[in-house]
Amino acid sequence: MSPGRAGSDDDVRPAVVIEALRASDAVACARLEAVLFPGDDPWSAAAFRSELHAGHPYLAARVGDRLVGYAGVALLPAPAFSREPAEAEVHTIGVDPDFQGHGLGRRLLRGLLERADAIGAATFLEVRTDNVAALTLYRSEGFEVVGTRRRYYASGADAHTMRRDPPAHPR
Repeated sequence: MSPGRAGSDDDVRPAVVIEALRASDAVACARLEAVLFPGDDPWSAAAFRSELHAGHPYLAARVGDRLVGYAGVALLPAPAFSREPAEAEVHTIGVDPDFQGHGLGRRLLRGLLERADAIGAATFLEVRTDNVAALTLYRSEGFEVVGTRRRYYASGADAHTMRRDPPAHPR
């Protein structure tokens, strides 16, 4: 039985802790990316380090010392003295296959959305048009498809651009 999978009464799912992603997690993130997105130009360890260095909020999901998920967002506050709204862009969310199907992706996404909502940002993301699980998650969290990018991924797959407006009353 894989860790994190529910099955028999003897199974005990380990506690997953969500916390800030560290630069030292970059190699583990890149390994997971290669497993999760093999044909779609997975991010390298250097790409994760670059995002962290830029100050973008990234989260880690851990079971003990094992990284089992990650997520990141770029926050673009509204310019001073402008009517332009704040924006956020979800860069990536990944969950180890052994830990999928238990709400971990939702927990990571909500952590990102809390940060976007705190600045009143509309949040955008791209997702493969054939990724039914992700589309279902995003729609359940208030995202709507606003466009399609043809051949967006390295594999040639299309992506939906999705948007979620901030809540009318901040959480």
